[in-house]
Amino acid sequence: MTEGETEGLPLPPGQRRSPRWRPSTYGRVPRLDPEAWTLTVTGATRGGGVHVLDRDDLDPLGTVDVGAGLHCVDRHSVTGLRWSGWRLRDVVAIAPPQEGVEHVLLVAARGYAAAVLVEDLLHPDALLATHVDGEPLTPEHGWPVRVVLPHLYGFKGPKWVVEVVYSHERPQGYWESHGYHPRGRVALEERWGYQA
Repeated sequence: MTEGETEGLPLPPGQRRSPRWRPSTYGRVPRLDPEAWTLTVTGATRGGGVHVLDRDDLDPLGTVDVGAGLHCVDRHSVTGLRWSGWRLRDVVAIAPPQEGVEHVLLVAARGYAAAVLVEDLLHPDALLATHVDGEPLTPEHGWPVRVVLPHLYGFKGPKWVVEVVYSHERPQGYWESHGYHPRGRVALEERWGYQA
């Protein structure tokens, strides 16, 4: 989309449009080898096993394009992005949680983590994204793979994701442990922990 086309897109409540997509990073940008990248699915998995998925496991799922903005909890939004990658609900189908498990910790390279619900991974627009606007993600924006959860604030979608941990208890990720909302739904302006 062109800048003019994105101007007309509606913004979620409390957000303002950002003229450009600036990277926001906790710590140093890791340099990961895309050929060696794997996603480990562990914790309360069905059968109790550990699943290590690589591109050979994920590529048969096929990739999809999802048009969605990126909404930061600090009130700025970038609209009109077109993400490409694997649907997270297909990844969950390959390596499902135990019956009744609701919670997930998404872990990124260098230890950053975000707490979400299994239902967030099942959202039809939830992706393990490798591309944006037809181009591979840059390292600053999460190359080789980042989580995209358009219905949640950006802090819920880690860049450089390497692990999915299913849990019977609600875990805390980095920002959740610093007072941010445990759910983070954009439409409901769930920004701060005291709102929970």
